[in-house]
Amino acid sequence: PRPRDTVTAAAVPASGAASEILLENLTVELDGRRILDDVSVRLDQHRIAVIGANGSGKSTFARVLDGLVPPTYGSARVHGYDVVRELRRVRAEVGFIFTNPDAQILMPTVAEDVRLSLRGSRLDRAAIDARVTEALTTYGLDAHADAPAYSLSGGQKQLLALASVLVRRPSLVIADEPTTLLDLGNARRIGRLLIDELPSQLVLVTHDLELAARCDIALRFHEGRLVELG
Repeated sequence: PRPRDTVTAAAVPASGAASEILLENLTVELDGRRILDDVSVRLDQHRIAVIGANGSGKSTFARVLDGLVPPTYGSARVHGYDVVRELRRVRAEVGFIFTNPDAQILMPTVAEDVRLSLRGSRLDRAAIDARVTEALTTYGLDAHADAPAYSLSGGQKQLLALASVLVRRPSLVIADEPTTLLDLGNARRIGRLLIDELPSQLVLVTHDLELAARCDIALRFHEGRLVELG
């Protein structure tokens, strides 16, 4: 691995990108342990992979970007918004897909779960109906619109989680190991949707190095430090 200060210097070019993630001296401590250690990086690539061993800090890095984990020291800005001081704006810009879709499916039926994401969106009823129908059709869930969410297969549940996030049209999507619990066919489908078809900027936390290699840039974490980028 390259020395940490070399990684930091190479990772912070001149500013100016509209879809920009900027971390400066970011440190996260939880329960007395340092999970992320002095991470500085500027990212404006469309597809960003985050790799590293279990416990390396990569999932904490992803959660910082959505305000799920606050910095202990340093700062993080996502598309111009500070993740602490402007958390509501950050949440409006960012969609988060968890490893286990059961963690984010909240409503009884498939259509209701997608519709829930648009609550408070200020769209009228007709616009919401149109968005929900479009999302269900796009992700192959239209035939299951009124089905109980718990009755879906694992792959269908991950598609539902994806639809419920993307129906809001976030400018940044963070996917934390979204293919880990899936069979090969569904993993490839989710990977294709995220890597090849997603219009939003993507931060993909993954152990799948083939999937990471299809991204524009990869960050590797080790023991809480960003040790490689390229």
